[in-house]
Amino acid sequence: MALSTTVSQRKMIRRKAPLGFLKRVFKRQKPHLRLKTSSDLLVHLNCLLFVHRLAEESRINACGNKCGIIKKEHVLAAAKVILKKSRG
Repeated sequence: MALSTTVSQRKMIRRKAPLGFLKRVFKRQKPHLRLKTSSDLLVHLNCLLFVHRLAEESRINACGNKCGIIKKEHVLAAAKVILKKSRG
């Protein structure tokens, strides 16, 4: 029964951002906005998609430099590319 002892020691990972935190951030930035109940999930999905794109672009940069490890420089270069693409 070693499996049950290992599982109980693991920390619970939050699957979505807290709604109160998102409301507070949006109220500070844009006080006239009203949030729908599903907006926290949409914001969280957007963050996950950004992190996924960042990881893919960083991996491509690392492979292009013939480096087996993704370094800080690869992530920064990927972030610049992704942010330029997302501005539209």
